[in-house]
Amino acid sequence: MHPAIVMAILFYLFSTGAYLVYLFIQRDITQRVGCMFLGAGFACQSIAIIQELLITGHMPVSNLHQTLAIVSWALAGAFLMLYFRFKLKVLGVYTAPIAAFILIAATRFSSQPQTLQTVNVLKGFWLIVHIVTIFLGDAAFVLAAGAGLLYLLQERSIKNKTRGFFFKRLPSLDLLDTTGYACIVSGFTMLTIGLITGMIAAKNVWGHFWSWDAKEVWSAITWIFYAVLLHERLTMGWRGRRAAVMALIGLAVLLFTFLGVNLLLTGHHGQFTQF
Repeated sequence: MHPAIVMAILFYLFSTGAYLVYLFIQRDITQRVGCMFLGAGFACQSIAIIQELLITGHMPVSNLHQTLAIVSWALAGAFLMLYFRFKLKVLGVYTAPIAAFILIAATRFSSQPQTLQTVNVLKGFWLIVHIVTIFLGDAAFVLAAGAGLLYLLQERSIKNKTRGFFFKRLPSLDLLDTTGYACIVSGFTMLTIGLITGMIAAKNVWGHFWSWDAKEVWSAITWIFYAVLLHERLTMGWRGRRAAVMALIGLAVLLFTFLGVNLLLTGHHGQFTQF
């Protein structure tokens, strides 16, 4: 295992511990430490990814081990960008353990590279842009679901006369709703860029922009889902609880598109999540 990945796992675990402490005692210093550890883990993963890119000439997503590692990296990176924009401190309680869990899970699968044919498919500028934007977009949707979950918890606390554990520990409903919306807008933008660059890359590799591959179809379904969600928010005022619930439903669609399609259906994208 790459030493930088080992360090990243440790930093993500430290970050998880710091954020859990923050959840209970609400001291800013513990939140800042948690964010610092999360940033250190992201930096370590970035080093490992860049080294692999320079050595092989392609993004390291040729098997499930590498793909899950990229998911963890994208989630940490998306959170850091969100944090510096909105200062939504408590979302780290959701992000850090997921990033740690995914990266640890990645280590349970073989890191052996795929065939030369698979590696050649992954090379090219448009493929790199496609992979980075798709994963960052997916990470933003995961964070939107996290904001939605926190919204529902806070809403329940407000309705509860005794207020409960989360009332003083979570931000306002307006901030959670705004953050969730910003995540979806960012994710939708990245997903759109990712789909366009993916079609360009497909043309270069397979000779056609669209082949009705299962992954392509479900990626389009995911794009349509979030497009409808944004449209209804802007035109019909889908905010608050409804937006939070839809963000969680979107996460289910996203998970099936990311893993379910590759594991249950056939297509040329399946080679990138082989065990």
